[in-house]
Amino acid sequence: MNERQEERLHPPHIGGGLGGGGCLLVRSLRQRRTVCFMFCKAKFKEIYGRAPEGISFCPYRICPIGAHSDHNLGKITGLAINKGIHIAYAPKHNGVVEMSSLQFPKRAQWHIASVPAQKQLDWADYLRGATLSLQKHHKLAVGLCGVIEGSLPIGGLSSSAAVIISFLTALCKVNDIQLTQQEIIDTAYDAELNYVGVSVGKLDQSCEVLSKQNHLLYLDTKDNHYELIPQHPAMKPYKIAIFFSGLEHSLAGSKYNMRVDELRAGVYALQALAGLDYGKFNEANARNVPREIYDQYKSRLPEPWAKRCEHWYTEFERVEKGAEAWRRGDIEAYGQLSFESGWSSIHNWESGAPEQIRLYEIMTQTPGIYGGRFSGAGFKGCCMALIDPAYEDSICQTVTDQYLKAFPAMEGKYKVYICSSADGVAL
Repeated sequence: MNERQEERLHPPHIGGGLGGGGCLLVRSLRQRRTVCFMFCKAKFKEIYGRAPEGISFCPYRICPIGAHSDHNLGKITGLAINKGIHIAYAPKHNGVVEMSSLQFPKRAQWHIASVPAQKQLDWADYLRGATLSLQKHHKLAVGLCGVIEGSLPIGGLSSSAAVIISFLTALCKVNDIQLTQQEIIDTAYDAELNYVGVSVGKLDQSCEVLSKQNHLLYLDTKDNHYELIPQHPAMKPYKIAIFFSGLEHSLAGSKYNMRVDELRAGVYALQALAGLDYGKFNEANARNVPREIYDQYKSRLPEPWAKRCEHWYTEFERVEKGAEAWRRGDIEAYGQLSFESGWSSIHNWESGAPEQIRLYEIMTQTPGIYGGRFSGAGFKGCCMALIDPAYEDSICQTVTDQYLKAFPAMEGKYKVYICSSADGVAL
């Protein structure tokens, strides 16, 4: 790796943020900030001719700092938000599971005693996987019928984990099963990793279960130790803006798994170069290789592997700095680290569709945005930002105008959502 390659691994200080800015709001923009209503109850009654017996809910999450690290036992910071997945449901005592989604046309059905062993390559694989994962430790006797509704578009807010957890809470309810927080995290993780086949860590599930309103989740995925850091009394106010690019994604069909394999390949090579003991390839993870080993041998790695490692090691450091910034109430410093995380995701992890990259660039230059980045894997979807509420209208106007100028075809698909932090799922 030459000096120019070395320079590309490190982000510049990103400006923009809090200088100037007025307040401008037009009616079309207000309409674009969509208000979400719960339609799953009405759809359930339309399909089954009766009201549902229960409503389960799991919030979405954002991860301002800590992306692309949990699958290698890194640390993360995150917040649940007040939007998520609702499921209107009722028990089916014949053991059948019958699920519909307001986002997808096909109804899915299986029996709890005969879940397909292999994924069926449709949206309901996450739920089939959840059924099988729950059955590993608990006997299921009752199925359910349900209608799923997501309050935000698919892409970048851990909708897959949220739908699994919302489904699990409903399936547990009808079977009189009480899971601990860690059990539901582990069950949802197992479903997505081992049935759906996505190389996830536990970031998404942990944020959606453990979070507490107005607290930052600071989690070490190596041992599952976590801290809920309260919002400092002196912290400036903030809201969470979600800028949906108009592109929807699926982790199973993205380059997500390839990026994880490239990181693991780099770690595996570092172990060999340093003369460390190593075993199977899929057991290698960056947490077990000290930063000093990476610094010593990174010049001998292929450039893509070096970049993936650079992101992981620098993200680990950003998370630790971010937790301390939040602890002392410095949301501007925390936001700057989130911007730097976004830069590294583009240049070192090499994720991001052109639409997302442009959204990120606009955010870095928009007054009133403390910080932000891609939300989720970075292959299509949305960007999240922590914003000063005093600049909310001008932020929405500026980002919308500049983004649609760059991508006019996204008119009608692009949306802005203003959210707040929220508690994790109620078990």
